[in-house]
Amino acid sequence: MLLKAAINGGRPTSEHPAVPRTIEQIVEASRAVIAAGADVVHAHVITEDGAQTIEPEAVGAWVRAMRAADPAIVIGTTTGLWTVESHAERMRHLAGWPGDALPDFASVAFCEEGAAEAAELVLERGMVLESAVWSIEDVPALLASPTLHRNVRILIEPETEDADDAVAECRRIAAVIRAAGVAAPILYHGYDATVWPVVEAAIADRCETRIGFEDGVHLPDGSLPAGNAELVAAVRALERG
Repeated sequence: MLLKAAINGGRPTSEHPAVPRTIEQIVEASRAVIAAGADVVHAHVITEDGAQTIEPEAVGAWVRAMRAADPAIVIGTTTGLWTVESHAERMRHLAGWPGDALPDFASVAFCEEGAAEAAELVLERGMVLESAVWSIEDVPALLASPTLHRNVRILIEPETEDADDAVAECRRIAAVIRAAGVAAPILYHGYDATVWPVVEAAIADRCETRIGFEDGVHLPDGSLPAGNAELVAAVRALERG
């Protein structure tokens, strides 16, 4: 089972002091989660004032630092509209990511304006694409996208805070996507209260999954881990049964 480590996102350090924020911390956390059993790393670049950014200089600095630390680690980042003022600005930033310092993959959320165009640009720039849906309402846009069958995986990210509803939503969306002929792997992941039930459902359904401080800061027993690596190790332990 492919396991992605989502090591920071917009999670503040007030919720866990070990959330990696600086490039140096992101590099260190990335190496730790790979050592703990993650297959790929998803990270958000954070500005000095704490905002998430996809600005080209910042993305390039992160990628270069990761490549210098360990070029074998597969890394990806967001293209989320919440990091910019508009879709037009997002497209300018994606077009400006340094050609010699591109992430391996990038995520595009199909709940957002311009998602299909952003997905096409990710591929044109030579990166691997993964597309996300947050609800069943996002699925038609995904299925209509010209990049549909060029995804490395489809992410299902239910927004509900109810664990049972989140698992049911993952399975409902997955069934619709499969019925449409999509062969790419499907990844389930939750948020906060839904994290571990959704991880368990992904294991049961033989899907890919994701763990890390972006999604939640607790282990299955409710305790706090020292860092992202403990969360990764906990998923692998669940997978082994």
